[in-house]
Amino acid sequence: MNADREPNRLPLRAGAMMLFAVAVVFIGLGWHSAATSGSDPQTETTATATSTPTAATPSSTSAAASAKRVCVINAGQVSGLASDVTDLLKEKGYTMAQPGNYTAGGFSENTVFYDEDSDKAQADQLADALGGTVSVEERPSSFTRCRGGLPVIVVTAVSGS
Repeated sequence: MNADREPNRLPLRAGAMMLFAVAVVFIGLGWHSAATSGSDPQTETTATATSTPTAATPSSTSAAASAKRVCVINAGQVSGLASDVTDLLKEKGYTMAQPGNYTAGGFSENTVFYDEDSDKAQADQLADALGGTVSVEERPSSFTRCRGGLPVIVVTAVSGS
């Protein structure tokens, strides 16, 4: 190699800087996506409020016909649990919203929340439809998901009897 001539490293540096800039942009987009997804439960509920019921079985037609929309929310560690329970309740004729996840913690058992005393009967029917041990409680004011509907918080698998 000629001692009088230093190799030009500009293209290598420019390429490295370009890759670094692209990585920063993708990290920023990923952070923004993670920070904004599911952060507004009101928007999520409004978007899913137009969900339509599927064909009901004859035994559940009258129970589900005047029923409020049901939101199944996975608060446990079982992946896909909310989706499975949503499918189970659709088969039983309930009007369903899109399933969701709840990561704030605080639930240790499957629970159905209701808002008014008139909703308690449907909440009890939901608990029976899920089978197993399902608690039915009045919705705490701090729980804002699924306004206008009945939230079903699932932590463990249900029997669906």
